[in-house]
Amino acid sequence: MAKTMFEKIWEAHVVEERPDGTALLYVDRHLVHDATAQAFDLLNEEGHSVRRPDLTFGMADHYVPTHQDPDRQGHHDAMVSALETNTQRHGITSFGMRHAYQGIVHVAGPELGLTQPGMLLVCGDSHTSTHGALGTLAFGIGASEVTHTLATQCLWQKKPRTMRVTLKGTLPAHITAKDLILTIIGKIGANGGTGHVIEYSGTAIQALSMESRLTLCNMSIEAGARAGMVAPDITTFNYLRDKPYAPQGEQYDQAVAYWETLPSDPNATFDKEVEINAGDIAPTVTWGTSPETALPIHAATPNPAAMATEQRSAIEAMLGYMALSPEQPLQGLAIDRVFIGSCTNSRIEDLRAAAAIAKKGKARIPAVVVPGSWQVRTQAEKEGLDRVFIAAGFEWREPGCSMCVAMNGDHIPPHERCASTSNRNFAGRQGRDSRTHLMSPAMAAAAAIHGCITDVRNL
Repeated sequence: MAKTMFEKIWEAHVVEERPDGTALLYVDRHLVHDATAQAFDLLNEEGHSVRRPDLTFGMADHYVPTHQDPDRQGHHDAMVSALETNTQRHGITSFGMRHAYQGIVHVAGPELGLTQPGMLLVCGDSHTSTHGALGTLAFGIGASEVTHTLATQCLWQKKPRTMRVTLKGTLPAHITAKDLILTIIGKIGANGGTGHVIEYSGTAIQALSMESRLTLCNMSIEAGARAGMVAPDITTFNYLRDKPYAPQGEQYDQAVAYWETLPSDPNATFDKEVEINAGDIAPTVTWGTSPETALPIHAATPNPAAMATEQRSAIEAMLGYMALSPEQPLQGLAIDRVFIGSCTNSRIEDLRAAAAIAKKGKARIPAVVVPGSWQVRTQAEKEGLDRVFIAAGFEWREPGCSMCVAMNGDHIPPHERCASTSNRNFAGRQGRDSRTHLMSPAMAAAAAIHGCITDVRNL
């Protein structure tokens, strides 16, 4: 029978299957970070050891400081220290603060070659779907599941359904993967992928760089999907070549021979199909408190009075929280500050795009740039991107999750409006009563220069 890429990888990892279809899966790679202390506490309390420390890697990211903050709370540092203590205790390789390989786990993992096609990869973070960009079956797990994986290197899971999103045609100039995924979520809704693993395909996907594919898969979870995937191809193989933890020499050639068998068979069937014309996509931003409130830059906020009765209260609540009026144009909306970073958009390609806009003017509002890893920061400084940002009045910081999740002390003050390259615009996500508008790095840089949401194509 013809099989999808997901089915091939899933079946290769089934250890045992229950009558109800739940399967015990073998885990190839387990990534832990500084917000998984609870899982280690449970593991230690129960007296278990880590089953495969050689397949487990630690990364400090959620709580690490990105700048010198005198108001930084002690528990932030305690969480970073706990990761170091736990990984040392169990013989796990870990990259702590200012290590050359340290960074956001979903940025550093792929760039180190820890993420590889055909693997089953898990991490105690919802945006683990990012790693699917390399043809990896990757998904986030909860604290108890992290403990189970640490102790057994296996995990019980219910098999998801399959969904294919096909992007036909070519993306227009200045349209990025962030615009693409926001458009997809806006089309299918925040629950459109619930219970499914999404495979992205089509000519527009094949033309994407690996960094763009990582952005795309990162936000699959915002469409409710269990995971997002892109079939491995020459772009994937070239990206992984000579990565520190990728196969080397003859083993690399053998790995590529296997990776080439992973793409879905031509006549494989999916439980759900969605098609989008890439040429129709414009720079996209969100207006509400869900990523599904994504609209093209030239659009306006919805009018609750024109919506179905069951939608009115939700739209009214979002407009109220965001301090917006019905039918208010997005273009020209004043912004208080800008955040360029997160596991969605903090890679070298993202920083290059933002710098290309930053060099055209001066930031009118506070704007911070947080590289996704020390490797990204080092490369950016080698290219002089840091000097471009600093000259334009942007703040250049050290790697970490930072303002995306506001767990390390970085946050948006109450009622301020932020143009953000992160993945979630939930109420309070970037700080109590903060208001978040999601957009691409170039769009965020343009907002910093103009002090308002603006169409980057005008620059």
